[in-house]
Amino acid sequence: MISLDGSSLTIEQLLAIADRGEPVALSADARDRVRASRAVVDRRAQSAEPAYGINTGFGSFADVKIAPGELETLQLNLLRSHAAGLGDPLPARTVRATMALRANVLAKGFSGISVETLDALIALLNAGVHPSVPSRGSVGASGDLAPLAHLALVLIGEGDVLPATRHQPPISGADALKRAGLTPITLGPKEGLALINGTQPSTAVLALALAGAEQLTRAADIAAALSIDALRGSIHPFEARIHEARPFAGQQISAANIERLMRGSGINQSHEHCGKVQDAYSLRCAPQVHGAAREALRFVRETVQVEANSATDNPMVFADSGDIVSCGNFHGAPIAIAADLLAAAIVPLATISERRTDRLVDPTLSGLPAFLTRDGGLTSGLMMAQVTAAAVASELKSLAHPAGVDTIPTSANKEDHVSMSMTAALKADRAVGRAREVLAIEILCACQAIDMLAPLATSPMLARVHALVRSRVKTLVDDRAPAPDIVAITELIATGAVENACEARVK
Repeated sequence: MISLDGSSLTIEQLLAIADRGEPVALSADARDRVRASRAVVDRRAQSAEPAYGINTGFGSFADVKIAPGELETLQLNLLRSHAAGLGDPLPARTVRATMALRANVLAKGFSGISVETLDALIALLNAGVHPSVPSRGSVGASGDLAPLAHLALVLIGEGDVLPATRHQPPISGADALKRAGLTPITLGPKEGLALINGTQPSTAVLALALAGAEQLTRAADIAAALSIDALRGSIHPFEARIHEARPFAGQQISAANIERLMRGSGINQSHEHCGKVQDAYSLRCAPQVHGAAREALRFVRETVQVEANSATDNPMVFADSGDIVSCGNFHGAPIAIAADLLAAAIVPLATISERRTDRLVDPTLSGLPAFLTRDGGLTSGLMMAQVTAAAVASELKSLAHPAGVDTIPTSANKEDHVSMSMTAALKADRAVGRAREVLAIEILCACQAIDMLAPLATSPMLARVHALVRSRVKTLVDDRAPAPDIVAITELIATGAVENACEARVK
C-alpha cells in the first residue's frame, strides 16, 4: 500500500502503481489538509464575493457570476463540456499513473476538493476501473483539461471505461461503477475544476517514457559492448582513468558498463596486439554519446519528480489564510521542455547504434562475411535489418523536433500561451519505442557476428546476453524474415530481460 501525502511520491512508486497494480491510500495528514481547504471553498461558495471556478464561469467566462443554486450544475457542465478528446485512448498503465498523480496532487490540500471525492478517485484506481481517456485534445494549459475531464466523467457515472482486452468495446462508466460496487459521486462547488486542472496526464506519459528511456541507456551499453567485441574493437577507450579526466557521471557509468561487460572476452584477447591504433567513433565514443543521454535524462527525472508532488490547481486554496488565489501552476511548460529533451536525447543512442549495425554488416569495415551470411548472393542475410534501422533512426530525427516551441492561443485568447506538453510527452513516448527497435537490430546483428567468430568466445557476461537472445532467436543460416526476430529482441529489452541477463552489473 502506497501512502499518498502530496509530497513524497517517487517515480518508482508510480511505476509500481501503473504496472503492478500497487494499491494506494490517503495519508492521515493529507486527509486533514484536504478537509481544511474544503472548508474554505464551502465558505466562499456561500459568499457573494466572486471566486474563479467556484461561483463564476470558466476561461473567458470567468467574469460571469453563477447563482448559488446552480453551482453543482456548473461543475457537472464543466466535465461534460471539456470531454472533447480524440484519438486512441491512453493505455491502462498510463491512466493508472494519471489517477495516482492526480490523487497525490489533490492530497496536497490546495485544490478545495472534498475528502469524499478524493476517496472516490482512489477507490476507482484501487478497483482497477480505468477510464477511457483519448490521447489527443490537450494543449497543456490550463493543464490537460480534456483528458482529465474524460477521466473524471467516470466518477459521476458517465463516460467510458477501458475493457479488459483491447479487442472488446469500452464499458460505460455507469456499468463499470456498478460492477465494481462503487457509487457515482455528486460534485460540490469547485470539485469539477479540482479534478481537471493539472498536468497529470502529460506527466504520467512522460514518467513512463522516462522509465523506458533509462532502460534504453542500459540496453545501449550492452548493445555497444556486443558490437565492439564482435567488431574486434579495443577495450582500452573505456578505462576509468580516461573518463575521470572528463567526469560527467553518465559518461563514467557507460564506460564502466562497457568495460565490465567486455572483460574476459576471448575475442578481445585474440587481437590485443593487432597493431590497429584507433577504432571508429561509433565504438570508442559510445560512453560519451550514451553518457550525454544519461545526463539529459537525469534532468528529466528531476523535473518529473518535482511535478509529481506539486500543486497544479487554479485557483489555489490556502487553508491557513482562507485565501483563494488565481494562478498559473497548471501550465505544462516544465513537462513540455523535459519531454522534448527526452525525445532529442535518445536520438543519439539510436543513431550511433545504427552506425555500429552498419559496420557489422559491411565486410570492408567488419572483416566478417557481407551482411553476416556465409552464402552471400544466394542469401541476403541481415541486409534489410540495417535498412530498417536506418529508416527508424530517420523517423526518430523527426520526433526530436520540439513540440513545446509551439503555442496556439485558445479560449478566446484568455489562454494566450500554451505549452503543448501532452504533444511533447506523447512524442517522447513514441520515440522510446522506436529507439528500442534500433537497439534490437544492433543486438540481432552483433549476436550473429559473434557466432561467426567461433571458436573465439565473447566475455562471460556478454555470453549470457547472447544465450538469452539465442533462446528466442536462432542463428541465421538460411534466409528468413528478420521482422519476428527484431520484435522478439525488442520485447527482451522492454521487459528488462537483456539487462537482467547481466546479473545487475549494468547500471
